[in-house]
Amino acid sequence: MFDGVLFDCDGVLVDSEPITNGVLREVLNESGWAITQAECMQIFIGKAVRDERARIEAETGRPLTEDWMQAFYARRNARLLAELKAVKGAVDAVAAIHRQVDGRIACASGADRPKVVMQLDHVGLLPYFGDRIFSGHDQPRSKPAPDVYLAAAAHLGVDPARCLVIEDTATGAQAGLAAGATVWGYCAEGHGRAFGGMGVHRVFHHMDELRQLFAAPVAR
Repeated sequence: MFDGVLFDCDGVLVDSEPITNGVLREVLNESGWAITQAECMQIFIGKAVRDERARIEAETGRPLTEDWMQAFYARRNARLLAELKAVKGAVDAVAAIHRQVDGRIACASGADRPKVVMQLDHVGLLPYFGDRIFSGHDQPRSKPAPDVYLAAAAHLGVDPARCLVIEDTATGAQAGLAAGATVWGYCAEGHGRAFGGMGVHRVFHHMDELRQLFAAPVAR
């Protein structure tokens, strides 16, 4: 069906969103923004923290400095290393798809690259991706712009139109669609309403389902 598969990382391969956003809420609270966990998830999931610089500075009344970011990264990384797990079924699904497309897979994330590498290594997924890891921080524009997916497809030598993108957020799905790829949405809970009206080809609810769908001879 596809010549290459491009995976988002957070929320697709690793169950990191509650951990990262929990730490982010803590440091924002300490900086003067009394944000709730639900609000933090709604505002920041699928985005780089720096993309919300203006909002953070307005709510905290202080500049978003590099020292603040590095302190957040350090606390976040320590918590991830202590608590992070792979999304259920993700390791088996990645291994199977890696075999089926002769290794033409990549990870294209909106997060900073050191975090992505650390997480994939921690859950045993790094050997499947090798140097095929791309961060929106390293591109002119991050998601929902298509840059990170275009860079990943170019590295694989695959036409984006022949790539499958796996995403769990509307922001990421917009990026994959803007790149010209086919997008499948992963939604562990609920009905995938976040992907409604976007052109996402299908929604699935477990990584075992992804592995089975990818192996099945179905039309794109």
